[in-house]
Amino acid sequence: MTEPRTPVARLTGGTASLGGRPVLRGVDLTVHPGEVVALLGANGSGKSTLVRTLVGLVPLTGGTIELFGTPFARFRDWSRIGYVPQRTTAAAGVPASVREVVASGLLDGRRLFGPGREGRAAVDAALDAVGMRDRARDGIAHLSGGQQQRVLIARALARRPDLLIMDEPMAGVDLRSQEVLAGTLRGQQEQGRAVLLVLHELGPLEPLIDRAVVLREGCVCHDGPPPRAVGQHALPGHDHVHPHDDHTAHHAGMGLLS
Repeated sequence: MTEPRTPVARLTGGTASLGGRPVLRGVDLTVHPGEVVALLGANGSGKSTLVRTLVGLVPLTGGTIELFGTPFARFRDWSRIGYVPQRTTAAAGVPASVREVVASGLLDGRRLFGPGREGRAAVDAALDAVGMRDRARDGIAHLSGGQQQRVLIARALARRPDLLIMDEPMAGVDLRSQEVLAGTLRGQQEQGRAVLLVLHELGPLEPLIDRAVVLREGCVCHDGPPPRAVGQHALPGHDHVHPHDDHTAHHAGMGLLS
């Protein structure tokens, strides 16, 4: 684990563009060890782009990133970061079992448990964490969307990361999977892992959130405790799209291209 006072992730003055269009405009974000941070904002506000810069999928055009106290250009210990992108339907076409998909999280060229005891234990623990151990032999194509999402989270957990980044993990999933994912997040929190979540609204995760960072048009407009009594609607940038409505959730997920 990282030193107590060293942030697991720090973005300073971050700017980024997509297709020549500015998306992030001088964003500052710090995530501390053991902290659960929700990244909120309207569609197009830059939430997904921000987390994608942290894992190297979108280059910064300005500003700096440090991961576990190391400048981004010199950071190599990627096994300390688990990343769950927005769920797609691509997993349904993969001819692999649940266990194989989760085990693939160990084979990234940077850290390799291998097929031995440690690797099997890591996969089993990750499947237990998301309540999918009993489906380990099933094909990923035979699972519901919510179950597929749980498997993708297990794939990230298998590497036992110190920082877990999840992009819209609740979008378009059933209530049962939402409850399981909330329990999974609670378990990560209890183990002292940091979690950064892109969310449309806090929902069942609200009791677990330490801090809410709200983006509006690529800028941070709120960074502090999430509102408890008045709910997500009071936060700047809320666009009144609700993931608990299946049709709206689908379009909200598809629209989160930033």
